[in-house]
Amino acid sequence: MARPITLFTGQWADLPFEEVCKLAAGWGYDGLEIACWGDHFEVDRALADDSYVPRRLEILAEHGLKVWAISNHLVGQAVCDHPIDERHEAILPARIWGDGEPEGVRRRAAEEIKDTARAAAKLGVDTVVGFTGSSIWHTVAMFPPVPPAMIDRGYADFADRWNPILDVFDEVGVRFALEVHPSEIAYDYWTTVRTLEAVGHRPAFGLNWDPSHFVWQELDPVNFLFDFRDRIYHVDCKDTKVRTGDGRRGRLSSHLPWGDLRRGWDFISTGRGDVPWEDCFRALNAIGYDGPISVEWEDAGMDRLQGAPQSLEHVRALAAIEPPDAAFDAAFSTD
Repeated sequence: MARPITLFTGQWADLPFEEVCKLAAGWGYDGLEIACWGDHFEVDRALADDSYVPRRLEILAEHGLKVWAISNHLVGQAVCDHPIDERHEAILPARIWGDGEPEGVRRRAAEEIKDTARAAAKLGVDTVVGFTGSSIWHTVAMFPPVPPAMIDRGYADFADRWNPILDVFDEVGVRFALEVHPSEIAYDYWTTVRTLEAVGHRPAFGLNWDPSHFVWQELDPVNFLFDFRDRIYHVDCKDTKVRTGDGRRGRLSSHLPWGDLRRGWDFISTGRGDVPWEDCFRALNAIGYDGPISVEWEDAGMDRLQGAPQSLEHVRALAAIEPPDAAFDAAFSTD
């Protein structure tokens, strides 16, 4: 099944867009999943300057690259988050942070995500990947005891804030793909079920499948694909290594920084961790996913200039696995 393999530029936003294009093209990527931070894709400029989007497409074409999705995780996080604090100030554009008053930040973030859909349509892509934030993630430890009504209010808050955003996505023919991820309204299997229920399973809202966040939570990324097959709008490849066997390293990782070997898990270059990649790609084939496969390289223990091409090589091999019908036909062909 021919699917484009792209590089997610979020971990490369310290480099100019043109430099990332040059690197990705040189390694053999088909295109980019472009992050809406750094200078890679600026939503406000895309809408205000008629020359901005054509120039971005021109730069991609000059390097033989295409784009199928853009991502706005950082602003999306602020739409529902509680509390809003200095962590958000560090990741948000100054015009979204403003004076830092929490509800004002949330409202400006929501408007920016609406504009992201409009900018995506101008760019010619139909998928925006990102985060939603969550007003109830801080209750995940379940102590003090969390009353069910508080959780109900969290999903209602999500629906109230995101349904108007999704109305704009519908208007411009673009879909939102939530990366199921700790700190989001949907972070595992059952919270994904409830999140989809909260917005009435509307088609504008789907999922970005990233198996790394399932593996360290001891969830099955393969069955997730089968059960949510109609909502898999985008795929990110990122690997995880779990290191909890010594009795000291826990899955919550002890507030230690990325790459610290005392952590119970870490991201690692694709193909070097614990994600069951072959089973995952066979499942992608089985559900008929034909969209981009995006490498999200994020390994604190490896030089990214080595890791990104290594991950591409691994994903290319996985992408060559034939879909079930094609493999069967080839095996029993009489030609």
